[in-house]
Amino acid sequence: MEKEIYLAGGCFWGVQRYLSLLYGVTGTQCGYANGGTESATYQEVCSGSGHAETVHVRYDDDILPLTMLLEFFFDVIDPCSLNRQGHDMGVQYRTGIYYVDAGDLEIIEAYIDSIRNRYAGVIVTELLPLASFCAAEEMHQDYLAKNEGGYCHIDACAMERALQTYPNPGK
Repeated sequence: MEKEIYLAGGCFWGVQRYLSLLYGVTGTQCGYANGGTESATYQEVCSGSGHAETVHVRYDDDILPLTMLLEFFFDVIDPCSLNRQGHDMGVQYRTGIYYVDAGDLEIIEAYIDSIRNRYAGVIVTELLPLASFCAAEEMHQDYLAKNEGGYCHIDACAMERALQTYPNPGK
């Protein structure tokens, strides 16, 4: 069954590339979520609009259940770091899980409760319903596929683990 969720994990370039590699992910789109306005530009987001750089993820829940998708997501973020991932700092780089299906909330909460003991700090990843989302500019879509040497805060080893563990035969 096709489902969707919105995941914020710092700079969306690497998060989009990483998630797009997973078997069961049927589509990804970079954008800006849960800010002070319905739409935003990159410049507005960088200037403090309150939006988070977020990836809209469409996935087949029969192939890639939400708990497994979250496992991959938490493998590449530091959920205890507030408004920072890698070298990127600012509220737009916060981590978040923004859901559209209210039934997903219980699954997400149970998953987060199950991993709390992995971390010494407090998990600060936002867990909220999606309030707003607008697509990022075209230059940000599939950025790392178009610019292989582009900056990415996600460790290349994590991407390789994703490919080996749950490869997408279509990629």
